[in-house]
Amino acid sequence: MHADAETIRRILTETGDTWAVVGLSNNEERAAHGVAEVLQRYGKRIVPVHPKAETVHGEQGYATLADIPFDVDVVGVFVNSQLAGRIADEAVAKGAKAVWFQLGVVDEEAYERTRAAGLDMVMNRCPAIEIPRLG
Repeated sequence: MHADAETIRRILTETGDTWAVVGLSNNEERAAHGVAEVLQRYGKRIVPVHPKAETVHGEQGYATLADIPFDVDVVGVFVNSQLAGRIADEAVAKGAKAVWFQLGVVDEEAYERTRAAGLDMVMNRCPAIEIPRLG
């Protein structure tokens, strides 16, 4: 129950349009690259978060969530599951409204902590697959 339809809809349509995409670089082979492009097509502002702090899809990158000098609504997590829990905790500290773990990214304890902190969360789903389904 880490991705109920109502939570998915709420995050994609009501939570806000600024998405920090953790793991996003200029590597076109990585899922984050294509997903960020889809999010932009649907009117989301993407903020690349990667140690290289590269500009991706025309948006300035930052090395960490904490380095972003403005609020973010959703933190999309495209790192392996072993690192994802720390990113979820950083999203809570940043004041994000929601966390989205990409397909294959699972951390049950991080899910529980994030939900307990009052954030919406989706785990093991892809926003680029879900957003077109909303119509």
